[in-house]
Amino acid sequence: MGAAPGRGDTAPPGGTSGDLLSVDALVPAGAYRTGRRETVRGVAGEPLAELSLVPGLFAARTLDAMRRRPGPSASRSPSRLAARLRAAGTAFVSDTLGGLTPRAYAAVVARSTGVPAPVVRAAAQTIADVLADAVDAVAGARPRAVPPPGSRTVPDSTAVVWRRRGRVLGVNASGNHPAVHSLWLQALALGYRVAVRPSRRDPFTPHRLVLALRSAGFADDEVVTLPCDHETAGELVRGSDLAMVFGGDETVRRYAGGGSGTPVLTQGPGRVKILVTGSWEPYLGTIAESVGGLGGVSCLNTTAVLVEQDARGFAGALAERLAALRPRPPEQEDAELPCLPLAEAHTAEDFLRRAAAGCESVSGGSLVHDLGDGSAALRPAVHLLDDPLSGQLGLEMPFPCVWVAPWAAEHGVAPLRGSLVVGIAEGNAGLVDALLDEPSVRNVYGLDRPTWWLPPDMPHDGYLAEFLMRSTALAGI
Repeated sequence: MGAAPGRGDTAPPGGTSGDLLSVDALVPAGAYRTGRRETVRGVAGEPLAELSLVPGLFAARTLDAMRRRPGPSASRSPSRLAARLRAAGTAFVSDTLGGLTPRAYAAVVARSTGVPAPVVRAAAQTIADVLADAVDAVAGARPRAVPPPGSRTVPDSTAVVWRRRGRVLGVNASGNHPAVHSLWLQALALGYRVAVRPSRRDPFTPHRLVLALRSAGFADDEVVTLPCDHETAGELVRGSDLAMVFGGDETVRRYAGGGSGTPVLTQGPGRVKILVTGSWEPYLGTIAESVGGLGGVSCLNTTAVLVEQDARGFAGALAERLAALRPRPPEQEDAELPCLPLAEAHTAEDFLRRAAAGCESVSGGSLVHDLGDGSAALRPAVHLLDDPLSGQLGLEMPFPCVWVAPWAAEHGVAPLRGSLVVGIAEGNAGLVDALLDEPSVRNVYGLDRPTWWLPPDMPHDGYLAEFLMRSTALAGI
């Protein structure tokens, strides 16, 4: 392979190859169908699509071509950019793109990932909402000392300028939930060019998203998809000016040390926890939704609950609530639980059984609901621990799985460390202050909302702009 960007087999940005959907790379010259392709399969093992995989040299040349292009004018109209992003969001949720209607898109993502189709559609709306709000959201993240975009007024010959740390952002995406693609979109509002390496589990969401952006007026060299193998994915990270990488603990450890030579923002496990002081009954519904909403597959789903009063009674009540979630094939309208290939579901169950050794299983029964087609839905799991500092509190599974432990005031916030979100009931001002003082806790929510609540203008793990931008002094100009 190794052709220059734009060379090779040309193809429409979607379509079929034989009886399968073709998902091509979207590069500066348009759609690029490679000779090396991988079959994307559904949760029952059925082939769904052929995904073009670009080689490393092609990816490197594409990134170089994007970097050589001049950046957007500092005086470009924010209102025009906002309108373009809103139009892309509307197209993403409403248009036929790459040969897929919105309903067909949700169905194929549900089959490939096992995420319930209603959750896929909700994620699509989340992406559209983030696009519509992106310009305002990055304005909210801008330091107060920085003038608005386009302003060159320098009072007293001094000013602070907010500028990009690079030109090209590389995104190594995961496939556990389509909404992960809402997390890099503000880079476009900041003037970055973006290269996305799709997950081979869900190449459909970024493919559709880039087509929507291009249909709204973004140039083909402003945002691209570069499907590739793991080795080339590492080259994409190294070849970008900055990178955003999704993955588990191993991935976070690999990039956290800066060994790639590229500044990397890692998006790892959430380890979301809830602390209930006093009576838990008023919060049971919110907690159940925090655990089981979004199919239980998001990094924002609750995976541990610490309870001050009657942890055993709470665990039983929570298990009863979660047992109402229906196991269905993921493309069905009433599907609520994630699905995996049957063998993978049994592997997950075996892993959890070993991890929970010595704990009390409150939910009981098998986690695996055989759907009879080679796939299985994963039922919720609730386990009761004796110690709020147990290591199991940090374990995440790809389905609704929660660990319950007793908590007392002398434990303080120690059991809540390392959390993307901590949910806590109102009336705990001292605990809230302690949580805000704990560097490893990134967000603190009241229990009037589920832990996966995340409106477009709120930071996820900080504002993305904190990573992408820097403040620069300008004086005497």
